[in-house]
Amino acid sequence: MAQRELSFFETVLAFFDKAAAYTSHPKGLLDQIKYCNSVYSFKFPLKNDDGTYEIIHGFRVEHSHHKQPVKGGIRYSEMVNEDEIKALAALMTYKCAIVDVPFGGAKGGVKIEPRNYTSSQLERITRRYTAELVKKNFIGPGVDVPAPDYGTSGREMAWIADTFNALNPGLIDSDACVTGKPIEQGGIRGRIEATGNGVFYGVRHVLSYAEDMKKLGLSPGLDGKRVVVQGMGNVGYHVAKFFQQAGAVIVAVAEYDGAIYNPNGIDIDELQAHRKETGSTLDFPGAKNFENGKQALEYECDILVPAALERQITAENAPRVQAKIIAEAANGPTTADGEDILLKKGVMIIPDMYLNAGGVTVSYFEWLKNLSHVRFGRMSKRFEEASNMGLLNAVEKLTGKALSQDEKTLISHGADEIDLVNSGLEETMINAYDDIHETLVSTDGLDDLRTAAFVSSINKIAVTYMQLGIFP
Repeated sequence: MAQRELSFFETVLAFFDKAAAYTSHPKGLLDQIKYCNSVYSFKFPLKNDDGTYEIIHGFRVEHSHHKQPVKGGIRYSEMVNEDEIKALAALMTYKCAIVDVPFGGAKGGVKIEPRNYTSSQLERITRRYTAELVKKNFIGPGVDVPAPDYGTSGREMAWIADTFNALNPGLIDSDACVTGKPIEQGGIRGRIEATGNGVFYGVRHVLSYAEDMKKLGLSPGLDGKRVVVQGMGNVGYHVAKFFQQAGAVIVAVAEYDGAIYNPNGIDIDELQAHRKETGSTLDFPGAKNFENGKQALEYECDILVPAALERQITAENAPRVQAKIIAEAANGPTTADGEDILLKKGVMIIPDMYLNAGGVTVSYFEWLKNLSHVRFGRMSKRFEEASNMGLLNAVEKLTGKALSQDEKTLISHGADEIDLVNSGLEETMINAYDDIHETLVSTDGLDDLRTAAFVSSINKIAVTYMQLGIFP
């Protein structure tokens, strides 16, 4: 009899159990960390323009309250279900702990296909969804802070913020009830590309460990690496773009409508222009179409970046995956059985709970900006520029050598919001991976990055609970 495939949440639990065996925490504490604290499933009616009604199913799961507020995106997809939202909420808890962002984990979802709805319908759905969260105290700047996810964007976050504001008049910090907002409505520069940028910083740093790369038969650095990207949404596009700018060669790209390949490389911006013009990734000039889109996952490359949905690499296709590194930009793209096969083949898997943490990291910066009511860099930028210019003038006097005005402007530049956001994100991704790597090499029997990431995360969360006095 064939063994039943684990669900998404069961897969997360299996990964947790594997890591928990490398810790010494009591079972009660591990169970508290492992399971979801609050699960909210609800339905509400949507009145269509023709007068008919349909019932919309929404979810919000708060996995862990060891830190507050809890944090997690809201996705709009026909595939949304309770198991998926619980799994994603759990991953958010571990992700926040790994990158030292002081949030518990949460996730939300609405079971719709957004492409089948007008903007007006989506606005009504979003505002009613927000009102349902307000009713049960599942949203608020100190309670639960959503963000964009698959199928949502800054537009939906603006509707959420506006609805929350209307229902909470006079709350001075209400803009911090949600992140991923448009800049004009309290958002932060760098948030749109944050997840992709974090993947770039993370992979680049992983590839700087020369001994680890030597074991894979690779040289350090991204330059010349052959990369396959699955998913050309916001995350996949920015990953591909940043990798290409760093000298990597994008040899294949997969989207929901099919996949293409070119061993000599695919220009990402030209591909995006082609998609806008034709509505499809297929038939891109200079590239060939795969017969089946999932064949891209099996194409020969150095780095495979699954940046679409969960459960893309399974026991069925893992034996045919040729990549040396799997960089999980999506949440849960590899099943437990698929991972076992890849690890036995010597593939390095950079886990999602670390690698795609750029989004929540920059969301944290946005939350801080909303609470402080001041743009990063506003207080210091001009002072830094004046100080730097004074230093340059002093150097010119001492050396007798004059710099051009362009050189002076470049060197004296004071940090603006985007500079500080990217600096903070890069620092976060580097430090987090160093912690994971240290856990990997210092824990007897550990031999994969995902388990090391879980161990690191569990230990950090356990310390918080013990400090709270909940567990001895």
